[in-house]
Amino acid sequence: MTQATAGTKVQFHYTGTLQDGTVFDTSQGRDPLEFEVGSGTIIPGLDRAIEGMQAGEQKTVTIPSAEAYGDYQPEARQDVPRDQFPDTIPLEPGTRLQMQTPDGRAIPVEIADVKEDTVTLDANHPLAGQDLTFAVEVVSVDGGN
Repeated sequence: MTQATAGTKVQFHYTGTLQDGTVFDTSQGRDPLEFEVGSGTIIPGLDRAIEGMQAGEQKTVTIPSAEAYGDYQPEARQDVPRDQFPDTIPLEPGTRLQMQTPDGRAIPVEIADVKEDTVTLDANHPLAGQDLTFAVEVVSVDGGN
């Protein structure tokens, strides 16, 4: 059987849970996720965990935050004057927005807090700072290189 190695295409099912057991994502009921091992298209810790697996193999792995969506970065929070937001944007905690950097890159942010004069935006990934557990089942491993 072919093992998942750098350059091979892998299809797999997964269920991702937080440390308290809350499911944050799953492929169950959908097509399996497909990626190329080592391509950087999934979180690094999960990519490494799947390497060496074969079709039909299952395992559960815990990925530390640094190898998932990164550690929480307090400096990724920014207070913005409330008057810089158009009236059409609902200013409520949890609202997801997209900002643009001076060089044109889009950055997803979430409204973390709203005060009388400021709105606190958080550019951390919602799962930053959390260790994640994945139950993985490899469906197929196809060639490579």
